[in-house]
Amino acid sequence: MNSICDNLRNIEFPTTVDDIRRVKAAFHRISGFPNVVGAIDGTQIPIQGMSSDDEHVYICRKGFHSINVQGVVNSDLRFTNAVCKFPGSTHDAYILQNSFLPEIVSNLEDGGWLLGDSGYPLKEWLMTPINHPGPGQEERYNSAHCRTRNVVERAFGVLKARFRCLHKTGGSLPYKPQKCARIIECAIRLHNLAIDNKVPLMEVVEPEVGNDPYLVPIDNNMTASALRDRLVQRF
Repeated sequence: MNSICDNLRNIEFPTTVDDIRRVKAAFHRISGFPNVVGAIDGTQIPIQGMSSDDEHVYICRKGFHSINVQGVVNSDLRFTNAVCKFPGSTHDAYILQNSFLPEIVSNLEDGGWLLGDSGYPLKEWLMTPINHPGPGQEERYNSAHCRTRNVVERAFGVLKARFRCLHKTGGSLPYKPQKCARIIECAIRLHNLAIDNKVPLMEVVEPEVGNDPYLVPIDNNMTASALRDRLVQRF
């Protein structure tokens, strides 16, 4: 029998062809969006315990001290990747750039896309919404993108409902940032374990309102733009 510690080693991005195909099929059933291997977003986890010279970098755009946590989830709200170490003022796109995800997703054997909001740059492996969609196919693309990507907002909502210490209604984590980061990661692993064991959540959960998706600078990735244009034609 595996120990609890073994079961908590459970934040793993799918890399085998069979696992990736199962993930893609499950996402496709949500809204018909193809080739999706994960939905990505950031959320602010409030913290206290600030006393260092870099205290100011932990103040997020919403005006409180926090850690900006990046999460990638599957369609079943299970976290497959989490980065819990960056101060609240850090831009989502910077966290992504400085994580292992670009290398992992861009080199998947069977290919695949992450879905992110407008706070992320458009990449060959990361599909974002169209900022000013035209009627018809572009609007339908954005609608399918939103419905599919919504799973990550729901996952953050469930995570914070399970562990109120991660939500402002439960106070703020009263520790130094490094210890707060370890607590957040442990909560995410326990969330995954709860999903594995079908532990019910005894309250109604609203999707988490993620970080405000302030736009990144104009991306001149013409290959990614052409790829998204071809994808739009499917809607």
